[in-house]
Amino acid sequence: MWRNMAAWIVLGTLTGLAGCGNPSAPATDASQASGAAQSNAPADDDTPEGAVTIFLSAVCAGNDEHAASMLTELARRKTAEMDLEVAPSGSDTARFQIGEVEFVGDDGARVACTWSDLDEQGGRAEEHILWVLRREAAGWRIAGMAPSIFPDEPPLLLNFEDPEEMFEKLQRVQQEVMRRAQAEAMPRGDVSREAQRQGPPGDAIRR
Repeated sequence: MWRNMAAWIVLGTLTGLAGCGNPSAPATDASQASGAAQSNAPADDDTPEGAVTIFLSAVCAGNDEHAASMLTELARRKTAEMDLEVAPSGSDTARFQIGEVEFVGDDGARVACTWSDLDEQGGRAEEHILWVLRREAAGWRIAGMAPSIFPDEPPLLLNFEDPEEMFEKLQRVQQEVMRRAQAEAMPRGDVSREAQRQGPPGDAIRR
């Protein structure tokens, strides 16, 4: 399962980044997004869960401008400066369900979400993501995400307001994906020797 989320993050966010759309583009109604995107939360940015619903509906529909409009002002400016998009390609087979909402202080929130899409074999794979939001004058906006990439590691916080740091973390994830894939292909004895040489696998990811 960790391979699916790692591919979503590393390929969809790191190597799949393209020019960011106009962050000031007016938001469209979430009902105009792909009919395949299903959520159990109202599409209203007056609530954290509603803001995530609007953002993910835009992601599923491939509406990059709308997705960008749901980021915090700082995240929009920082990603625009680096000509980046923080969303994978649109998918009409994607589904998402909003989970628990945790408020942090007066203007912060974390929204749990289950995202699923078809894998290479045609089966549906689920991934768990924690979205980090902040209330701004325009409503609740997304500042970052914390996906659970590896089952033996805590969620990885990706700060959309600091793209350079995000890139560094994603590059380490990519390296860890390659290391684990190579380890799986090794004979058991070779894996043990390689693990002893490199040390605990999660150290580079947590930094």
